[in-house]
Amino acid sequence: QVQLVESGGGLVQAGGSLRLSCAASGRTFSSYAMGWFRQAPGKEREFVAAITWSGRTYYADSVKGRFTISRDNARNTVYLQMNSLKPEATGVYYCAASPGGPSSQSSPYGYWGQGTRVTVSS
Repeated sequence: QVQLVESGGGLVQAGGSLRLSCAASGRTFSSYAMGWFRQAPGKEREFVAAITWSGRTYYADSVKGRFTISRDNARNTVYLQMNSLKPEATGVYYCAASPGGPSSQSSPYGYWGQGTRVTVSS
């Protein structure tokens, strides 16, 4: 069982940066692949980034070069550094844990946080 709590969301101007954190409970955190998804108002949830237990990373094309996912297994925490933010990044960001490998699809992720809201103003 893994419980996830996101933090770090807020209001930022376009071009600015935010760092999201996701704190996980459970002794097996390091064995999970972790992902970040976001859901914009009126839209479906979409994949943002994922990281394997060993640190291999994957990104949605829309965020490559601007967002960085990382993890600290000693702290049971995964991060999403978001730079050069655009208004279309506005939404609720969810952290998720997958007992299998990383995926851009939601279904492999068995555990989800409650989300943290990011608003990017133009």
